[in-house]
Amino acid sequence: MTEVLVVADCWQREPDSEAVIQRAVAAAAESVDEDVAEAEVAVMLTDDAGIRTLNSNWRGIDKPTNVLSFPALQPEGEWKEGDAPRMLGDIAIAYETMRREADEEKKPFDHHLSHLAVHGFLHLIGYDHENDDDAEEMEALETQILAHLGIPDPYADRPGTH
Repeated sequence: MTEVLVVADCWQREPDSEAVIQRAVAAAAESVDEDVAEAEVAVMLTDDAGIRTLNSNWRGIDKPTNVLSFPALQPEGEWKEGDAPRMLGDIAIAYETMRREADEEKKPFDHHLSHLAVHGFLHLIGYDHENDDDAEEMEALETQILAHLGIPDPYADRPGTH
């Protein structure tokens, strides 16, 4: 289950954003593990100012970014069958940065939003891109999930990928 919380008015320009996120997170969850598909995720749709504050407070980086993820459990946290729904964590997405990236990369808004939601979700379940091998694994899974949604490979135009 995904709860979407809109905390910045700029998201009203994109009224389908909540549905896009619900669909992307559901696809990501179903593609990695049936148990994860039953877990809970909260997605906050904020603006650059809001995400800059989060980025500064949690990562010590005083600038906006496109997406941040806050896992509720460490990757080695256990979840047993029959447990109450697991809260995987929170994702925050910044409108202005996301919109600018979509425009610069000439990608449809909903495709880029889906990509960031999937990317954020994968961080919640322990994926990262701290080194080339991890980045390649994460990007391949993102591409596979997005393909199930009918969204082209977001890395296809980048030199030296896949």
